[in-house]
Amino acid sequence: MRDQLPALIVLIPMAVATLMPLIAFLSVRILPYVAVGTLIASFICAVSVLNRVLSHGAFSYWFGGWEPPWGVEYVIDPLSAGLAVLITFFAALIAVYYGPFLREDAGAFRKGLVYALFLLMTAGLVGIVFSGDLFTLFVFIEISSLATYALVASGGPKAAVASFNYILIGTVGVSFYLLGLGYLYALTGTLNMADLAVLLQSLEDSQTVMIALLLIIVGISLKMALFPMHGWLPDVHTYAPPPLKAFLAGVKLKIFAYILLRLFFFTFGAEYGEVPTILNALGLTASIGIIVTAAIAIRQEDFRRVLAYSTISQIGYVVLGLAIGNAVAMKGALLHIVNHAFMKCCLFFIAGSVTWKTGEYSIDMYAGLSKKMPLSMTAFLISAISMIGLPPTAGFFSKWYLVQGAIMEGAWHYVVVIAFGSLLSAIYFFKTIEQVWLKKTDQVKPPGLELPLALLVPIMITGVGVLVLGIFNEPIVTHVLQAMLPGRGF
Repeated sequence: MRDQLPALIVLIPMAVATLMPLIAFLSVRILPYVAVGTLIASFICAVSVLNRVLSHGAFSYWFGGWEPPWGVEYVIDPLSAGLAVLITFFAALIAVYYGPFLREDAGAFRKGLVYALFLLMTAGLVGIVFSGDLFTLFVFIEISSLATYALVASGGPKAAVASFNYILIGTVGVSFYLLGLGYLYALTGTLNMADLAVLLQSLEDSQTVMIALLLIIVGISLKMALFPMHGWLPDVHTYAPPPLKAFLAGVKLKIFAYILLRLFFFTFGAEYGEVPTILNALGLTASIGIIVTAAIAIRQEDFRRVLAYSTISQIGYVVLGLAIGNAVAMKGALLHIVNHAFMKCCLFFIAGSVTWKTGEYSIDMYAGLSKKMPLSMTAFLISAISMIGLPPTAGFFSKWYLVQGAIMEGAWHYVVVIAFGSLLSAIYFFKTIEQVWLKKTDQVKPPGLELPLALLVPIMITGVGVLVLGIFNEPIVTHVLQAMLPGRGF
């Protein structure tokens, strides 16, 4: 049974997703419990798999016993297993958080469909990080994306328009990706990543390989909303259902950064041909994006759009880690993927909860919320400070690793970008912090809990997580993230 755990992490939510509409007809009340229980089961499987690879090393899982390249292969190493734990953990939190946002007048089928789509999206993301070949990766990208499009559209008329734009951009992105795969397959006869890593070593000067890589990068960058290919994201992060926004910003977008990491440093090799030039170009793009989108965030009055542009800016830090390319910067990139998941999910949880409680989303209307929602606003303060990069919160340490890596490479322009980007983030977050904590109002905390437990518990878990990741960053980096680094080129 233990050998089947990699498959079960994906198959459990997929199988339950097919049953959710039926379960909804039988009993709408048990839907959240089934969804949360399913994702906890996947999370437990993922933790077991991560423990196995950390103790005994990486391994492959072949579906039906068919060896690659003919069969579907999962590659289970510390990087993929660690991200599977991250995905399933936050998926379970989001499933808890989703309940209060499903309208009471929504029919049983609609509620069942929402949970079914969310389970499919989660399964697709885990499949992405486990995929051992580029075509299987494409299949899981589409499973996750199609479910996401529908979930975004469930937020109302404006969300439906945002979802349509998302579909158009997503289709263009995946078309670029598939075209790149076509070039690679025509040249090598395989899309298995391990095979490609060997075959491409003898094709260093091939223009076909470089064209394929460029097409794939453009496609993934569109899906990841890397500046300047981010146009679809602000509206999605503004109008999609609040639980989905948290999952998109905190988890899903970083999975596409993982794809770039896997391609560059595991398949093509960090030292391969013109790849360093492409990485430098991505680093330049990310640097501009960090500054420009942070500056745009300062001008926003809608807190949802502040978080949207902040997300685009923060993605740039992960790409900077790849562009710097040494082991220290890579640790910073991986740590920022984890840290940002906690920080941004917490902030979107809070933004959604404020809207749920007050109906407001303007920063001006956050005045005095520290008195009305003290627990939530304390978590907000911790997460905002972490996004800025102040110690001892998690955000400081991932940026510190990135700065160290940049100094080691003599890339002082990246150091300036990281510092200036943090300064800009301080400006737009302190605008809200001022409203929440310093503006005087007559609001008083009502008796009882400030939010339902389904909303408050995810906020507190992620808020505490930001502090825990900061205080205990050294053992996390040493015992987990260190094992995730690619061996070649380091």
